[in-house]
Amino acid sequence: MQPSPEPSHPSESPSVIANGRAVAAQLPCFIEEFLVAQNLPPRSVVVEHNGEAVAPSEFLRRQLKAGDRLEIVRIVAGG
Repeated sequence: MQPSPEPSHPSESPSVIANGRAVAAQLPCFIEEFLVAQNLPPRSVVVEHNGEAVAPSEFLRRQLKAGDRLEIVRIVAGG
């Protein structure tokens, strides 16, 4: 007798990979919505989406889906 396959977990939230870590998100959503949900002011970060740099003007146009990869870097001013 073969073991039964692992049951799916429909209660798990969809997620994106942000800086190498799975982060649950209300998907689909726009990059700006994701950033705000993570308490990251959209104008204070640089974002790469699936290997492509995204201009801040695109944050409200670029939609995220489950499994997408983001690299998010905070901009720090000072001297």
